[in-house]
Amino acid sequence: MTSRQPPWGLSRLRAPLNWWREGAASFQDGVLALVLALLAFAPTLSNIGAQIGDLPERPASVLSIALTLAQTLPLAARRRWPAVCLAVVAAAFATHQALGFATTFGSVGLYVALYSAGAHQVRFRRSTTAGASAGYVALALVLNRLGSPLGIADFSAFYLTLAAIWLVGSNVRVRRAQEAERRRLAAEVATAAERARIARELHDVVTHHVTAMVVQADAAQFLIASAPERAEEGLVAVSDTGRRALRELRYLLGVLEATGESAAGEAARAERAPTLGRVTDLVEGARRSGQPVEFNERGERWPQPVDVELAAYRVVQEALTNAMKYAAGQPTRVSVHHGGERIVITVVTDGSAGSPQAAPVPHGPGPQGGRGLAGLRARVRMLDGQLEAGPRPEGGFEVRATIPTEPVQE
Repeated sequence: MTSRQPPWGLSRLRAPLNWWREGAASFQDGVLALVLALLAFAPTLSNIGAQIGDLPERPASVLSIALTLAQTLPLAARRRWPAVCLAVVAAAFATHQALGFATTFGSVGLYVALYSAGAHQVRFRRSTTAGASAGYVALALVLNRLGSPLGIADFSAFYLTLAAIWLVGSNVRVRRAQEAERRRLAAEVATAAERARIARELHDVVTHHVTAMVVQADAAQFLIASAPERAEEGLVAVSDTGRRALRELRYLLGVLEATGESAAGEAARAERAPTLGRVTDLVEGARRSGQPVEFNERGERWPQPVDVELAAYRVVQEALTNAMKYAAGQPTRVSVHHGGERIVITVVTDGSAGSPQAAPVPHGPGPQGGRGLAGLRARVRMLDGQLEAGPRPEGGFEVRATIPTEPVQE
């Protein structure tokens, strides 16, 4: 299937927009200040801007040009030093109004500086607000002394306009802080979940293989004197189990180091992940450890997502580990049924009625995540599956997992 490409002209427009968004804040603010300074001297925009006082208009001069530039160019630092930017722009605006120079588009810089201070000022916000308000009161008194025809209502309305602009910036700052806090909490939750997942993986890998190696080594030690040829087989089994453990640990380390890798790298790691196709290796390993295991697989096996394959593999692995630990030598039956919409895995370990054999002690999830059957149950639940484990009335222990399937599209 071919993906729909955007029109050529639209892609050309997106390129400069993306370049602008990815640029440094200081560069963007510098461009904004320069553009606003140039527009301040455009005749068509001369009547647009902030104005208060209505004093008799004085002709333009070098001082008026300097004051206009002082209302625009400091915006280059509006995000780096918002309070300083506001102080300089506000002082230039006040002087420009008190001297009665004509309105210019550069006075819009006061609005931008106010918004920037509300949005980006972190420290001394109350003192900045109080200083700006006091400065405005002083400007109103000076304009009144100079003969401004405006009354208290006019000055108050202009002050409320400036306050509204400040509040808009403050609201943006609050939303930005809330979004940052939300992302931080989400990252903490994701980190905790990842730690729990890693702990479960390490438990599944280390516990199973170490248990098998201990059982195999004990059996080899017992057979050294009576049947040396069989003891040699046990030592070979220990070596094979150790190599499988190293292979799975390498896979786990590859997952941990995979941040930011390409899809090809992810596909390569998926091929190394333990899957249902390797369940027979678990069965053979348990048999070499002296555990009589019967394996039965029904239905047609289809490729499944890595999470489904790995969860199914871990179910069999954990159940066989518990059988070797708590019911060594007891017959164990592993059944994997591939249905149309689910995989059903059943592992039954025999034992006499009322016997504690084959009944592992369940460990609840602690601060570092689940362990054993509890962690396995959480893993299966994340896939909308269900895991049941408990003693059988006739004796022994049974683990049954139902995992929904979603065949991988080739």
